[in-house]
Amino acid sequence: MPDRETILVRAIAPDDHAAWLPLWRGYQQFYEVDIPAETSARTWERFFDPSEPMSAAVATAGDRVVGIVHWIFHRSCWTVGDYCYLQDLFVAPDVRKHGVGRKLIEHVYAVATAAGCSRVHWLTHEANANAMLLYDRIADRSGFVQYRKMLK
Repeated sequence: MPDRETILVRAIAPDDHAAWLPLWRGYQQFYEVDIPAETSARTWERFFDPSEPMSAAVATAGDRVVGIVHWIFHRSCWTVGDYCYLQDLFVAPDVRKHGVGRKLIEHVYAVATAAGCSRVHWLTHEANANAMLLYDRIADRSGFVQYRKMLK
């Protein structure tokens, strides 16, 4: 098992696709969704398109990619600086509770700070109790409830 000092987080690279894809699929399985392959392929392309506000990073333990995080910068009517939406976070089940999730979130905090963002925010499912133990230590609950209408 990795310890916090051996976990490294870095920007995702084109060569990471083979390691990213199983984690991306694991994330979808966790949330019981099946994102079409075409959408996943387009998401992958967006990570490397400088005109896109979407980015990603991976956590590694040795040579193994053990976690992924995706985020999107977006405007806000409430601040001058952009907000950073941490959209997806997933850690391989066998290395959970070893600081990988925290390091991935802290990486996003650092990237967002460097970009002049005013806020990092994210959602999680109310049943994701284990992750919420971490989130409650490193962020504040907003008290807002999400509503949504699927359009397609």
